[in-house]
Amino acid sequence: MFKAFFRKDPALEAGRALYGAAVDQARTPALYRDFGAPDTVEGRFEQVALHVYLIMRRLKGDEAAKKTSQSLLDAMFQNMDDSLRELGVGDLQVGKKVRALAENFYGRIGAYEAALKEGAADADLAEALARNIYGVKASEDAEALAAYVREADRHLEAQPAARIANGIVMFPEAERSQ
Repeated sequence: MFKAFFRKDPALEAGRALYGAAVDQARTPALYRDFGAPDTVEGRFEQVALHVYLIMRRLKGDEAAKKTSQSLLDAMFQNMDDSLRELGVGDLQVGKKVRALAENFYGRIGAYEAALKEGAADADLAEALARNIYGVKASEDAEALAAYVREADRHLEAQPAARIANGIVMFPEAERSQ
């Protein structure tokens, strides 16, 4: 009778696993060393947000994965909340800061989605990444990162949505092509 109270939610577990995979990929040293992403709190947030977005983009439109995608998003913002508290942000400010991070994240989703849609100019993604990650209008690093993001998007698209919805995802190597 009580087993129902202790049963794990597969979508919740999968969302947490996907968030862990996104964080692991966002911590890849090559993103900072080879692509010049800022190794700061903000720069790491940008990388986590980018990789979470890529997973969510892959799951988009798959009704069976909807709950997992929401759990991924929830895991990300719970982690942001926890991290802000660890950094010493007061309880009264945490909600405001998480709300601002959420607004930033959704703004980035819009920019990245528009830049990755079919028919978008190649420069659009590099410009969005330059603005959001590097804080500049354009850069060679942003162009190289855009190539990696496109490769990651193709790599994720080749993986079965059901597998990703179960919490298993693989990203490509973060390598800067010369």
